[in-house]
Amino acid sequence: MLIAHLSDLHICPPGRLALKVSDTIGMTQRAFEAVAALPVRPDVLVITGDLTESGLPEEYALVRSMLDELGLPTLLIPGNHDVREAMIAGLDLGPHADLSGGFIQFSADLGPVRLIGLDTLLPGSSAGAICDTRLDFLERSLAEAEGRPVALFTHHPPFSCGLGYMDAVMLKDGAARLAEIVARHPNIERVLSGHHHRPVQVRYAGTIGQVVPGVAHQLILDLTPGAKARFLMEPPAFMLHSWQPGAGLISHTAFVGAFEGPYPFT
Repeated sequence: MLIAHLSDLHICPPGRLALKVSDTIGMTQRAFEAVAALPVRPDVLVITGDLTESGLPEEYALVRSMLDELGLPTLLIPGNHDVREAMIAGLDLGPHADLSGGFIQFSADLGPVRLIGLDTLLPGSSAGAICDTRLDFLERSLAEAEGRPVALFTHHPPFSCGLGYMDAVMLKDGAARLAEIVARHPNIERVLSGHHHRPVQVRYAGTIGQVVPGVAHQLILDLTPGAKARFLMEPPAFMLHSWQPGAGLISHTAFVGAFEGPYPFT
């Protein structure tokens, strides 16, 4: 089983650059082309939020047209830049979406790994939150997994990454109960997030937490206490999570762009 995991597209209306710098339409198109050109076709595409910059209907229309062209089974959750109502109206969320309570979540068995996505959007805030309704959905989905391996997806990471300006806007409300649930389920192979626009790996609640880089601009890597958030145009990237019997989930970072090579080792 091969999972393509992208995050933070930040699609803007045509002719507009995100933050007046980032051509997010072009960057997303190139990322989707890179996914389509992979030697092994992914079984599923998961996008962990911030599909759009402003949650506008015309932005979701662009996302939908690009997803339709890519033609992969797709699972989606919102980020803090998304608007639930516009996202529901503008996208085909597929048969595995759960919209109960007005949230956008998913639980899917598309291979040996159960994929669960949680809605961490807190309208009006860059930080994330998760309520009992959403966590009850997680409990039910884990019970239905009956011990099978699980990949759990969120937009906001529920763990510190050491970048103070991003830790200030991580998942906050509900994070303690989420950690307790994860710790009770050793079959959770990964907790996989976006939001931070950087590759990060940590130990979390008895498993591994990972943040995927952004398809759009990347956050600067500055571990200085009190550093301010800035972004730069490092190469965009996404992750491939491959399930291998006997090994579990193996994760690779795939950079988007044209680079010299490949060359033979001779």
